[in-house]
Amino acid sequence: MSKLRGKVAVVTGASKGIGASIAEHLGAEGASVVVNYSTSRAGADAVVKRITAQGGKAIAVQGDVSKPRDIARLFAETKSAYGKLDILVNNAGIYEFAPLEAITADHFHKQFDLNVLGLLLTTQEAVKLFGPEGGNVINISSIVGPMPIGTAAVYSATKAAVDAITVALSKELGPKKIRVNSLNPGMVETEGLHSMGAAAGDFRTMVESQTPLGRIASPRTSPARRFFSPPAMPAGSRARPWFSPAASGSRNPLLNFHGVPRPLSRQRQGGAFCL
Repeated sequence: MSKLRGKVAVVTGASKGIGASIAEHLGAEGASVVVNYSTSRAGADAVVKRITAQGGKAIAVQGDVSKPRDIARLFAETKSAYGKLDILVNNAGIYEFAPLEAITADHFHKQFDLNVLGLLLTTQEAVKLFGPEGGNVINISSIVGPMPIGTAAVYSATKAAVDAITVALSKELGPKKIRVNSLNPGMVETEGLHSMGAAAGDFRTMVESQTPLGRIASPRTSPARRFFSPPAMPAGSRARPWFSPAASGSRNPLLNFHGVPRPLSRQRQGGAFCL
């Protein structure tokens, strides 16, 4: 519990699922964690309790990160509690599937306002709190960005936008010692997956049939979670964990975590790592 000692992290949408798991993992590594939530105060408090029970530091802060005022308040409370920021995990997001004939302006804006505009405005505020030593922005995207699926045109488009934003901001903010990366998991068994009725059925069966391990991930076993605590680097190694001050801006900021095979030519497009 020392890799992130002295660091401060904000994780958006951290009251459940992947966000909760990442927040707990960052806390276990020594970071002081701001557990952001939109509606589930009980869920956020439970995450804070699990972090502090292990000797970590954490607070819960409400804020709908599709709303600029809530975003400003989130970072004002972060500054008040911890005085600085080192790590932002843009995890908050929403997904709705609909065929073309059912797409409406509300369906579009509901997803783009949170998944894309909210991510941009949250990053904008976070950069203001990063010190001269720089910081880290981790965007939780999805494999549907580079590999869209039917009836998810809008959702897939939001995640493709997140990947494009990640690459653009990694170039823009790199000179300020701010690293920007995107983690693109495949199907993960979260509360959201259950609420939309996709936790069982033909779609899950199809995904699992194309996955080497024959199963989807859970928030506790997701490679995206384990990425937040990579193994110790061998002595003399040029590689560095993403949170290391010695880490340089990546030429390939998109990290795809999924088990679905795809052609080698697709693997190389966009500088994506397929793990």
